[in-house]
Order: sequence, then C-alpha cells, then structure tokens
Amino acid sequence: MAAALVTWVPAEQAQAAVAFTSTIVNQGNNNCTTVPGGAPTSALQLTQSSCNGGTSQSFAFTQVSGDVYSIGTLTAGSCIDISGASSGDNAAVIQYACHSGTNQQFRLAPVSGGNTFNVVAVSSGKCVAPSGDSSANNITLVQLPCSTATSRVWRIPNYTSGPGGGATFANPLVARGPDPWLQYYNGFYYLATTTWNRTITMRKSRTLAGLTSAPETVIFNLTRPNGAGTMWAPEFHLLNGPNGQRWYFYYTAGREPFDLGSQRIHVLESAGLDPMGPYTFKADMLDPQQDNTWELDPSILQLNGQLYLLGTFYNGSQPNFIRPLSNPWTASGTRRILSTPTFSWETVGGAVNEGAEVIQRNGRTFIVFSASHCSTPDYKLGILTYNGGDPLQQSSWVKSSQPVFQRNNAAGVFAPGHNGFFKSPDGTEDWIVYHANSSANGGCDMNRSTRAQKFTWNADGTPNFGTPAAAGTRLPVPSGEPAS
Repeated sequence: MAAALVTWVPAEQAQAAVAFTSTIVNQGNNNCTTVPGGAPTSALQLTQSSCNGGTSQSFAFTQVSGDVYSIGTLTAGSCIDISGASSGDNAAVIQYACHSGTNQQFRLAPVSGGNTFNVVAVSSGKCVAPSGDSSANNITLVQLPCSTATSRVWRIPNYTSGPGGGATFANPLVARGPDPWLQYYNGFYYLATTTWNRTITMRKSRTLAGLTSAPETVIFNLTRPNGAGTMWAPEFHLLNGPNGQRWYFYYTAGREPFDLGSQRIHVLESAGLDPMGPYTFKADMLDPQQDNTWELDPSILQLNGQLYLLGTFYNGSQPNFIRPLSNPWTASGTRRILSTPTFSWETVGGAVNEGAEVIQRNGRTFIVFSASHCSTPDYKLGILTYNGGDPLQQSSWVKSSQPVFQRNNAAGVFAPGHNGFFKSPDGTEDWIVYHANSSANGGCDMNRSTRAQKFTWNADGTPNFGTPAAAGTRLPVPSGEPAS
C-alpha cells in the first residue's frame, strides 16, 4: 500500500564538524585496518593485520557532512583513498595525499549496533573489504559490493555521531503502524499510519524516537459516503492549490463500512500550513472514465510542471497506475498503467505492484513500489526510473529487474514494504520509512510495525536502501536532530 513524494527542506544553520580518532576492526576476523609498516609511501595499499595499538592502525575521522567522513592516516596530509576513483570491484584501498574528491569520502552505514558499519566509498557506492573476503593476516584491502557479510563490516570503537549529540533510536517506532507516512516539517516529525477505522490520526514529535510515545491525535473523523470505516494508506503532501500552499491528506476508504469492493481514494484539505490541520473533506479522487474497480494507495508525483496521482487497482492482477491532475483533487484524464507485476519476485502470493512512492534527486526521478502480496514474508520494494518523455506512458519508465529492499532473515525482518521518504532535520540525509513484520508468519494486519532508517546513493545516482535493520538495533538519529 502507499507512501510518496519527498518534501525537500532547507538545511538549518551549519554545525561544527565532528572529528575523532579510532581503529577500524574487521568483524569477520578481528583484524585491524593497517598502513603497512607505518610507511608514508603515496599510493600504498592498506591491509588488515593483527591489532597492535600502533599508530599505523589509528585513523582520524573528520565529518564532511551527515554520515560522510574523510579518514586520515598516520602520515600528515594523507587520507584513505579508492585508487584512481575507480568504481570497479577490487579497486585498491590506498593511502594518498588528501584532496576533496569523493573517492576520499566514506559513508559510515550502520549495520547491527555496537558501532559497526559498512564503510562505503561515496565515489562508487562500494564497501571497503579484505581482498577475496579473506580472514588472513596482512591481506590487502579493496572495494567490493556492500553487504552485511561480517567480512565487509567494520567496528569503529571510538565512533562519534554527527549532529544529534550521539543520540540513537531503535525500530520499531510504532508497534502497530502499517502503511506509514512520515514527514519532517518546521522542526517536527509528523507520522500517519493506517487505523482501519473511521478516524484519521497523526503523531507529532521533535525527535524520531519521540514518535513512539507521542499521542495519536485524531485529526479527522470519516462519515458516509466518503469512506466510513476502513481508513488506510494515508499520505499528506504540501502542494500548491488555488488558495496557495495547503496540506492535502490522501487516504483510502470504502464508500460503506468494511466493504472492500468499494475502496476508493479520497482527499482532505488543510485550512493552513499545520500538517495536523484542521482539515475539511475536499473530494473523492475518482477516475472520470474508469470508476469500475477499487483504487488504493494514493501518492503524488510532480514532474515537468505537472501534477499526477499514483495508485493501484485491480484488472486480474494488481498494477500501479498514474493519472493526471489539474489541481490536487481533480483528475484531468483517465488512469494509465504505470507498472505491471511481471518478475517472479513480484508475484509471490499474488501478482501485485502497489504503493508507488516518488523520490527525486539531481534532476532524476524514481518511483519505488511494493511488490508481491503483503500476506507473504516476500513483500518487498522494486524501483522504476524515469527516462524522459510522457510520464503517462509506461515506456517512459524502466523497471529494475531485481528488488531494491527485501526481507532480512538474519535480522528477523520480513515483508518490508509500503515505504515513504523524508529528509533529516538539517536536510543532508535521506531516510526511508516502511512497515515490516518480525515473523515470517506475519500478515496484512495492524501488527505490522513502523520502522525508519537512513539510506545512501550509488555512484550511478540510484538509491541504495541497504538491508532492513533488526528491531532493537541502535541507529544514529537523523542528522541535525535536537539532543532532546
């Protein structure tokens, strides 16, 4: 079910960069990253070797922004570097004169708590690892595709977080929180989830962790005929309308209580700029030509100056659709198919594409969607990439052949999907919110929990969502979040 368009927020006042010194310890073999012999040689390839507490195994981390750091070696003016700024597998990890290139910038992506990370080269999106994933002493270090295999995970004992004062949080944010939609706006996080009743509710908190205990405030009560008893898949978007900017709250609900066949998309409009309203009912978002089946999972795409509604419907399978809008509540044309479930990973338990969500960066547009049936542990995320042309044409979108976010058996995370996106308070980080089950036997019910984690970007400009973190894992809070 749904989620949607990223709201980009301006960065707040810059905060002092974080700096610390630490060893870098491989989780697979407990060896330490080492400058061989402590030599000052330029382009010297680093190795892993038995930890000895020497200066050749001590590295100076300096924050570039958010979770990105440059890493200095014991030789003054030298930094860890991906040789030749290569994006290829097995490119050497070397010591080289410090510069501002992204091949000397590394993202510390948390893996499983205890200051353990993938050390991700910003230039390539690949991770520092021993050659061949070897556990041998004095083996050279290279870059390889990122994974949570212990050979590609490093413990940084003296790690100090960026803005946020080292604060952490743990998933789930809400134990009973399916279909989450989360935005950061004017100093607060706002979260709405499915209620599966006549109420629309929202939580508000200055911190991500605070959403767990924030009151679930009723912001609207549904009445017939505009969806009486089954509110689900909520999203709220700050959009330009005839009266200026307003929040538009989209949701799915039946025209009669608990009648699944009558599920349609509806929208509320805020009186002002408070995401919590007050709201008034604005419209039923019905298709002007094809109001002949249920429609679910509303989301919004803004592209090339045009507004579109995204959703899913039933035509024997369950494809995603796109429909042009003349304003935030009025269709200007009939729906077109956006994506159809065709790959085997999209058809587990039923052929389903749903919950189409937009993320845009550096002039590129992606739609991340949920695939397979939500009753299975194999509910997961796929991605479409806009390649230009008319967004209403399916040919304008390229679907990746592999999922981009899926179950993590080792972490006990199943059926991760129905995502949304939000920015960190200082605007430097991208985050995903999604729901998941803690058991492979979980289903499509209210027990799906709301979770959030930071994601990164690959060298080719596509998002890298990594793997779902285990419930209870302590993760650094979003950059720029207040200490309390």
